[in-house]
Amino acid sequence: MDTGKELLFFFSALGAFNGIILGVYFFFFTKKKYLTNYFLGALLFALSVRIGKSVFVYFDPTLPKMYLQFGLTACFFIGPCLYYFLRSAVEEINVMPKSWKISLLFWGIVIVTVGILYPYEDYPKLWGRSIIKIIYFQWFVYIVFSGYTIRTILKKIIDPRQKTNPAEVWFGMLFLGNFLLFLFYFLSIMGAPGATYISGAVVFSFILYLIISILLYRKKTDDLFLLNNQKYSGKKIDSAEAKVLSEKLEKIMSDKSLYKNPNLSLQDLSQELTISSHQLSQFLNNNLGKNFTSFINEFRINEACKIITSNDKLTLESIGYDVGFNSKSTFFAAFKKHTGTTPLNYQLQALQT
Repeated sequence: MDTGKELLFFFSALGAFNGIILGVYFFFFTKKKYLTNYFLGALLFALSVRIGKSVFVYFDPTLPKMYLQFGLTACFFIGPCLYYFLRSAVEEINVMPKSWKISLLFWGIVIVTVGILYPYEDYPKLWGRSIIKIIYFQWFVYIVFSGYTIRTILKKIIDPRQKTNPAEVWFGMLFLGNFLLFLFYFLSIMGAPGATYISGAVVFSFILYLIISILLYRKKTDDLFLLNNQKYSGKKIDSAEAKVLSEKLEKIMSDKSLYKNPNLSLQDLSQELTISSHQLSQFLNNNLGKNFTSFINEFRINEACKIITSNDKLTLESIGYDVGFNSKSTFFAAFKKHTGTTPLNYQLQALQT
C-alpha cells in the first residue's frame, strides 16, 4: 500500500470509528434526551458500520464475505433512521409511535431472516444481483420520504432570498450529506465513470468532521435537535393576533376532531390554519406554554374522559385508539400526566358517582 492509499485508508477508517463514538454520545451522553438524539445516534452507527465495511473491503478484497453481509445489513437501517430522525424533529415527536417500532422491527426481521437463510458466503450472486438492489431501492425510497418531510427547509436553503436559521441549515446539511453518500455508492455500484467505491467513505468522513466542528463550536446545541422548539427566543405573538388564532384553533380542533388522527403533525395542523408551522409552533410554545404533542393530547384526553363517563362497555385501550393515540402505553402515560390519575381509576370514580 503506497503513502496515498495509507492516508486515504487512515482518514476513512478514522471517520468510521469517530462516527461510532459520536453515535454512542448521542445515545447516552447528551444532557437532554430527545427522540432525535437517538435516531441520529442510530443513523451514525449504521453509516459507520457501512462505511467501515467499504473501507476494509476496498483495501483488502480477500476479507471474508461475512463483512460484506454485515455492512449491507447496516445499510438497510440508514434510510429509516434518517427519515424518523427528520420527522421526529420537524413534528416535535419525543415518544416513538407504535408504527415506527413496527416498521423498524419489520426491516430487522426481514434482513436478519434473509441473512440466515441466504448468507452472502453461500449466495454471493443472489446478494450481488438482487438483494443489494432491494437494499439500495429501500434506501432511496426513504431518502425521498425524508426530502418530502423537510421540503420547506430545502426550498429555503436553495432560494438565496430566504434566510435560514442554524437548525434548518443543520437538518438540511444532514439530509444532503446522506443523499450524497447514497449517490456516490449507487454510482459506484452502477460502474459510473469516475465513481469509486471508497468515495462514499471519504464523503462521510468530511460530513462527520463538519458535524463535530459544529457541535464543538456552538455553546448551545438544543436548537439543533428540535427544529421548531425555542425558535423564537420566547417572543410571544401579540394579544390580538393570539386571541384570533386561539379561537380559530379551538374551532378547527373541535369541529373537525383533528386530534383523532394518530398521525396528525404540526405541518398538517398549520395547513388547516393557513399559517406556517413556525408560526403555530411559536404560538403553542410561547403563548400557550405547550409543545405540539401536549396540546393535541389535551384534546384527546378530554374526549377520552367524556367517553369513559358515558360508556362503560368500551375497553380503555379501545378508547385510547378512538381518540387518536397509537399505543396503549402512550395513552395511559398521557392520561395520567394530564389528569393526575390512571384511566382505570378515573373509570372507577366515574362509575361510583
